[in-house]
Amino acid sequence: MNSDIILYDSSDSIATITLNRPDKLNALSNALVAELRDALIHFEASEDRVAVVTGAGERAFSAGADLRDPPRDPELWECMPGVGVPLTKPTIAAVAGHCVGGACCLVEFCTLAVAADNADFSYPEAQLGFCGGLIAGLAVRIPYKVAMELMLTGMHMKAQRAYETGMVNAVVPLQQRMEAAYDYARKLAAGAPLVLGLLETFTRDTLLPRGPSELSALARRHLLRVARSEDAKDGVRAFAEKRKPRFKGR
Repeated sequence: MNSDIILYDSSDSIATITLNRPDKLNALSNALVAELRDALIHFEASEDRVAVVTGAGERAFSAGADLRDPPRDPELWECMPGVGVPLTKPTIAAVAGHCVGGACCLVEFCTLAVAADNADFSYPEAQLGFCGGLIAGLAVRIPYKVAMELMLTGMHMKAQRAYETGMVNAVVPLQQRMEAAYDYARKLAAGAPLVLGLLETFTRDTLLPRGPSELSALARRHLLRVARSEDAKDGVRAFAEKRKPRFKGR
């Protein structure tokens, strides 16, 4: 599956999902979030065993939510691996350049992350006056005080510090970031899928505490599955047509 703003490529059981708005620093617009969510759904249902998530160009992984076209339907959380889309397969973020706001959340929820040496992480919501809250889960993934510094001050975290604090698994020269991500991906793709899925879900669903926004998103995901279902649509039609609904469980 491909669109203008999300590219999906598959090779050797590895999916590459590319945020493709380089002219907008791959900002997370409403349409891009919808396409990214659909790409992750496609990935989970596919024969691919691992996905590398990256941004087009070298200037930015993503500049975060597009303030001129913010994600509202779907909301931002709906494109987050393991939050908006339930996944049993690992994901790897390959980051170059700016990684801002909601893009930090995307890295947070990926299984592994590789950063180019020009990567620059920042989370400016406290300086802009709004917050979705998903970033709070970072405090159980990297040292607490480092997470609070990133979340509250708006200060930039360069690639090397991101590596030292556990935000990313490796820092490599800019031109090597994709190969480094694929090196991890090949190792994961060669592993036993059932074991990878078990450890992925056990760790995420049992061991990691979830913040209020993440818990709310998970509940909302289940509710939306019902609200957007064929059964719900037929139930409304059946009421209007004064007939019994034909429920199919989907």
